[in-house]
Amino acid sequence: MHDAPKTISAAATADALKPKRAPTLYAIIAIKLLKGLLFVGLAMMAYTLSDNDLPAEYRHLLHLLRVNPERKFVADLALRIGELTEANVLWAAAGTLVYSLFSLVEGTGLLFRVSWACWLSIGESAFFIPIEVYELVHRANRERFPWVVFGILVINVVIVWYLLQNRHRLFRHHHQPHQDATEN
Repeated sequence: MHDAPKTISAAATADALKPKRAPTLYAIIAIKLLKGLLFVGLAMMAYTLSDNDLPAEYRHLLHLLRVNPERKFVADLALRIGELTEANVLWAAAGTLVYSLFSLVEGTGLLFRVSWACWLSIGESAFFIPIEVYELVHRANRERFPWVVFGILVINVVIVWYLLQNRHRLFRHHHQPHQDATEN
């Protein structure tokens, strides 16, 4: 008869330690993993294009997309592409690959709900907020409102806020809850 309270207490402790359903966390995980996969693809594409004639590839792409090469933005981009060296493209590919691996590790850690991944995600998302605010302020002054930058800013603010508010509920910690002396 004395064993019943211990069983109930053990069941309550097991339920408390079980990860809670968190649709918002799953959305954050999906964003991080998709971002990582996207950047892996970009890194691989940059690597494969590094030894090609980039201006010729660019002209071919414009032709396929039926974009007018006389437009100012397209012409300015063509000049920039002509200045790229193979070494610069390889460095960009390597940097993109490192960043993609960072996002993939972050997303995987969030998937397994380890506490370091929560802090990594908070830090990474918070790191970009001042940059996005700067871009938002400077672009809004000289051209139409940059909705893409605004959307990315909102997503990063939501990620930081959500993970900070829910980190204790969502993530495992390395310490075990201590048992009362009366249970032993």
